Amino acid sequence: MHTIIEPFRIKMTEALPITTRDQREAWLASAHNNVFLLNAEDITIDLLTDSGTGAMSARQWAAMMLGDESYAGSISWHRFENTVREITGFKHIFPVHQGRAAERILAVTRLKSGAIVPNNSHFDTTRANIEYAGAQAVDLLTLEGQDIYSSRPFKGNMDIVKLAHLIETKGPKNVPFCMITVTNNACGGQPVAMENIKAVKEILKKYHIPLVIDGCRFAENSYFVKEYEPGFSGRSLLEIAQEMFALADAATMSAKKDGLANIGGFFGCHDDEWAEDFRNMLILTEGFPTYGGLAGRDLEAIAVGLKEALEYEYQRYRHATVEYMAGRLIARGIPIVRPAGGHAVFIDAAAFCPCDYPGIGLVNALYLEGGIRAVELGSVMFGRRLLGTTPDEIAAPRELIRLAFPRRVYTQSHFDYVIEVLDVVWRQRDAIPAYAITKQAPFLRHFTAHFARGESRKASFS
Repeated sequence: MHTIIEPFRIKMTEALPITTRDQREAWLASAHNNVFLLNAEDITIDLLTDSGTGAMSARQWAAMMLGDESYAGSISWHRFENTVREITGFKHIFPVHQGRAAERILAVTRLKSGAIVPNNSHFDTTRANIEYAGAQAVDLLTLEGQDIYSSRPFKGNMDIVKLAHLIETKGPKNVPFCMITVTNNACGGQPVAMENIKAVKEILKKYHIPLVIDGCRFAENSYFVKEYEPGFSGRSLLEIAQEMFALADAATMSAKKDGLANIGGFFGCHDDEWAEDFRNMLILTEGFPTYGGLAGRDLEAIAVGLKEALEYEYQRYRHATVEYMAGRLIARGIPIVRPAGGHAVFIDAAAFCPCDYPGIGLVNALYLEGGIRAVELGSVMFGRRLLGTTPDEIAAPRELIRLAFPRRVYTQSHFDYVIEVLDVVWRQRDAIPAYAITKQAPFLRHFTAHFARGESRKASFS
């Protein structure tokens, strides 16, 4: 059978806001043409992010009723710790309120000014925390991964030749750790092969450089490995995840993705010195090490969610849903990143509507046409500012927008609606205007930037 059925039934519903074009135009203008600044009640289909926006299961809600809110050593903490250790095998495990808290403490405790942190691709908060610590975040995505339209699997892989060259030329002492992000969100939600992680680990072992996995979508990556990497078809997703984390010296994790929770995350490591430094900063900024800024009920929800994310039928449905939308957009000629990623469909905004900040233009057009909120992953999020120079900005290597799929929230008919709206916008793409930035923050500017609508369709930076 080819019909996608959600492997769950719905126990509770929430009404979707139905709005008019005139309302959306007024709201977007009030939000300075930045969809991050819109109110959620003004959105019909919210595909801004898959982080913390999913629906929890009945088992998760039931577990929350068992939440032990003791300040130290709660039963909920022990259940959380046992689940994380079963999956990752780390000696030391620390809860945090979300993934960027783990990134920040890791950066503060391990990085010095001038240090270099390679990654297959850093996402926004990872890069920002590294750069805020005075270090340099370097992306080492393979050439194949940089080809938007290649349909080869595992386009999230790290270029191991470039990694070895970077370490040799910059010196191992200047690379305090190396990261690898699974799946690779910045390049289209593309997976990383187990073979690639092993190859990265072999290079790092030679130079005694620790490997840190950003594992927020570890279960989705495990599904890709099972389906497409030789030798893994007979393995469970849990076994694949365990093998992957066994290659790491440490990991950061946002439980708002493959923890299937609305908040939370963790940091795990084996090294006692790393753990002591992390613990001290955690107490200073997040809370006692057995709650890390989370309520006991959140720890319970994450402990259940991590296991549910590794259920094969759930992952098969989720990936089939992404592929469903991707296939129908391709059939309409809409340029998307291929193959479909694990958590989202990524559209090539530069090919869709070439202009200044094309991702902003396309995101805003989707909202105005159908009340759909997506996110720009291009020069606003990843462009480089060069203050006091001409040009004063270098464009990002790709101009994408992301339609992220919240977990267990929308059904096939919702995605059919999104496809229809995209089809309308695609046919009217010549009317999409350029935008200019009128206000921006020094870090993570995409969250709060203000934009002015223009007329020019010609890109003015290089």
